[in-house]
Amino acid sequence: MSAAEEVAADGGVGGPPGKPPQQYHLVVLTAKPPASSVIGIAGVGTADLLPTVEGDLKRTSVRVIDKAKQLCTEVIDVSYEVCEGDARNVICEAVDRHHAEMLVVGCHGYGAWKRAVLGSVSDYCSHHAHCTVMIVKKPKHLKAEHTP
Repeated sequence: MSAAEEVAADGGVGGPPGKPPQQYHLVVLTAKPPASSVIGIAGVGTADLLPTVEGDLKRTSVRVIDKAKQLCTEVIDVSYEVCEGDARNVICEAVDRHHAEMLVVGCHGYGAWKRAVLGSVSDYCSHHAHCTVMIVKKPKHLKAEHTP
């Protein structure tokens, strides 16, 4: 479970322990990249791969939403969305569409080199989302357990 999923499962940023949390609407969003962006420019036969890749991406999105539903069983007002596109843009557009007051986004914890090459969704959102952004990192003790 990611740190962001744990925050969502715990009801997000609520009131003091033992008291009901503030009322909010939780939107759990996952961004599904278009199959063509995953394949890129691969040459002859690429068109034959598109349906397979698209199916894999859809199954992955379903698994993400199913996991979120398992974690959010105690959240009263929650909705789930799968949006196609680049995660940076999809998330910032969803913030605007839902008039979000807060965005909680996870962090892969990439080093400087990977961040420079791949970009950072959380960094982009922290600079472009029109709301408060909380970046949730995986605790160091969990990182060590999952390192091969």
